[in-house]
Amino acid sequence: MAADFKIGGISIKKGERRKIELAVSSLYDGTDLSIPVEVIRGKEDGPVLFISAAIHGDEINGTEIVSRILKNKSLKKLKGTLIAIPVVNIFGFNMLSRYLPDRRDLNRSFPGSKSGSLAARLADIFMREIVKKSTHGIDLHTGAIHRTNLPQIRAYLDNVETKELAIEFGVPVILNSNIRDGSLREAARRKDIPMLLFEGGEALRFDEKIIQIGMQGCLSVMRSIGMLPKKKHSARREVFISWGTQWLRAPASGLIHNLKAIGTHIKEGDLLGVVTDQFGKSQGEIKAPFEGIIIGQLQLPLVNGGDALYHVASFHNTRKVQKSIKLIEEDIFQSFYD
Repeated sequence: MAADFKIGGISIKKGERRKIELAVSSLYDGTDLSIPVEVIRGKEDGPVLFISAAIHGDEINGTEIVSRILKNKSLKKLKGTLIAIPVVNIFGFNMLSRYLPDRRDLNRSFPGSKSGSLAARLADIFMREIVKKSTHGIDLHTGAIHRTNLPQIRAYLDNVETKELAIEFGVPVILNSNIRDGSLREAARRKDIPMLLFEGGEALRFDEKIIQIGMQGCLSVMRSIGMLPKKKHSARREVFISWGTQWLRAPASGLIHNLKAIGTHIKEGDLLGVVTDQFGKSQGEIKAPFEGIIIGQLQLPLVNGGDALYHVASFHNTRKVQKSIKLIEEDIFQSFYD
C-alpha cells in the first residue's frame, strides 16, 4: 500500500480517517451531486478493500450495512485501507429509483467512459477513484422492487481467491454467477480484483436480519484477508454452492397466492402457488420443476402472465442447506443481542 494514498485528489495518511465527496455531476438547477466516500487507513500496510452499496439507488439495505461497519469498534485495529461507499448511485437514491435519470442501469455501464452517458461517466469515476486503487471488493445489493432475496453471495467461482472469499463471507447460499457485461463485477475481474456481490432483502426496505448477516459477512471477509484480527475459537459456517438456478414465471395474469415461503426446501412437483382471477377462479398453478431452495420471491400479489415469481436454486444436499439457513439466522441474532 502506497504511503501517499489519494482519492479525489485528497491524501489519506496512515492512521487517518477521512470523508470525501467525489464530484459527479449536477442537477438541472445547478445543485452539485457527489458520491460520499469514507476512507479509513490503518497504521500498518495491508489490503485495500472497497465496500459499496446502492449501485441500484433503491437497494438501501447495503447503505445501512456500510453505516454499521463504519461504527464497528474493530476498525481501530485495521490493517490496510477500507474504502466505504454507502451510496454509489446518488441520483437513484434521491429519487427512490433503481436507475439513473436517463433510465440507464449503472450496473450495466462499467467500466464507463469520461465522455459517455451520465451512467458511463459515473462508472468511469468509480473505476478510476475506487476500484483501480483496491485489491478486493464487496458490492451490496437487494432484490429489485417488490422482490425479496434470501441472503446469498454471487461470485465468479472459477477464480480460486474469489471462491475462498465467498466461503469466508459465511452465508449458506453461494451462486456460481456468470459475469455480466457492463457489471461492476466484470470490470473488477478484468482488473484481477477478487470481488463478491451480496444479495439480500427487498428494495426500499430495511431488513434487520439481512443487515446483520451482511455486516457480519463483510467483517468476516476483512478478517480472512488480514485486515482485522481473527476471532478466537470461531468456526467456519457450512456453505453450499449452487451451480444452477431458475426463475418460475406466472402462467397467467391475476393474483398470486403463495403456498411456499422464501428459504423453503421444495421437492419436484411441489405446488408453490396458484394464480387466480379477482373472483378466486384458478388461472394456473406453479409447481417446482426440481428439488431446491426458494432464494428469491415476488412480494407483490398482482401479476402479469410471464412475471418472475420464484427463484429456485438446486443443491447437492438441499435439506442441509435449509437447516444451515435457519442456523445462521439464529447465530446472527444471538451474537447481536449478546
